[in-house]
Amino acid sequence: MIKFLIPFFIVLYGSQSTVNAQTNSDIDTSCPPKTVFELFKKKDSILVVKPIKNSFLLVIPIIGVQPATGFSYGATGQYTFKGKGASDKYSSANLGVTFTTKKQMLINVKNNVLLKNNKIYLRGDYRLYIFTQPNYGLGTNIIPKNRDDSDFDIESIKEPMDYNYFKFHQTASWEIKKDFYVGGGVEIDWYSTIIDKNLDVENGKFTNHYNYSIQNGFNDKEYFVNGLSVNFIYDSRDNQINTRKGWFANVNYRFNGDLFNDQKASNVLNTEVRYFVPLDPKKEQFILGFWAFGQFVTNGTVPYLNLPALGWDQRSRSGEGYTQGLFRGNSLAYLQVELRFPITCNQLLSGTVFTNYTSASNKYDNIGLLQYVQPAFGFGLRLLIDKATRTNLVFDYAIGNQSKGFYLNAGETF
Repeated sequence: MIKFLIPFFIVLYGSQSTVNAQTNSDIDTSCPPKTVFELFKKKDSILVVKPIKNSFLLVIPIIGVQPATGFSYGATGQYTFKGKGASDKYSSANLGVTFTTKKQMLINVKNNVLLKNNKIYLRGDYRLYIFTQPNYGLGTNIIPKNRDDSDFDIESIKEPMDYNYFKFHQTASWEIKKDFYVGGGVEIDWYSTIIDKNLDVENGKFTNHYNYSIQNGFNDKEYFVNGLSVNFIYDSRDNQINTRKGWFANVNYRFNGDLFNDQKASNVLNTEVRYFVPLDPKKEQFILGFWAFGQFVTNGTVPYLNLPALGWDQRSRSGEGYTQGLFRGNSLAYLQVELRFPITCNQLLSGTVFTNYTSASNKYDNIGLLQYVQPAFGFGLRLLIDKATRTNLVFDYAIGNQSKGFYLNAGETF
């Protein structure tokens, strides 16, 4: 699947707070002075005073074309802000609204907010989808290992589905030690008006979704997954918008109850680690980043559409090179490695090369996690649109096994 996203215009707004002192040593002297995109005005004095921006609003109207949605249009906005304290870190909140010619509506709201001098950490993911998305079965063995296998057509395993999806995931965590947070959250998922287009029970034509639902006692037209979670976070990143150094780790253990008809009790473990290494202590713009996460149904069963799946992380950024939901399973593991580097001295333009690997299990066919791994690789450009928050406009192109994609986003992939 190839997706094209075209921004018509960008709306920028920033507010400033108290002044900060910067020394001339903060400037990258490896670039000729005339080409430096001056973050600070160069003067003969030892100290230079420059206002620091506390907030930044980015709005991007978007046009898109892809097989699952047809022609799509809408807008996405990201608000980045921080408190007035010198040690306060930037927070972000995102809102996206998209409509399509297939009568779809996608509303996304995300938040990663630090309050009270970084003492309270809020993370949220809310969605309301009137949606169409094909399913392809369970496990990563659904695509042959050999990318050049001319006999395989990914369209041959596609199972189109329409459904409505409401998601409300919100956690709140409190700092108990520097950069370490403990808390809990509410997790609600509701799938309704499910139409399995390839399903024809009367003529004996079944789908992966239908077989899984019947085998595990779920209504194949509607189901809920509601629960509470315990949350553990470690976050030493210097900037969550565009990290140059530090760690982020999150462990979320979810307890789903059988509160309504056809619900099943289950437990789901979500783990995530991000690590950023500056390759040159004097030039922190050269960064090697690692992103790994795992999702595991540890007890009970969850409905088919709620199984761990590629591209359904908080910001839907995982798995570039593959369509969202292509790989799904009882357990899923993901790794991405990315090299970030400046292209121009003023960092107005930078680049990245990356690779990612996905594995999903299928216990019904005795396919274990890591038994089949699907790789992808790609490259991208970054356009700096706010130097204080280090917000970039992201253009990525990625190629996977029998799949490829073009992506445009606000903010780094991870």
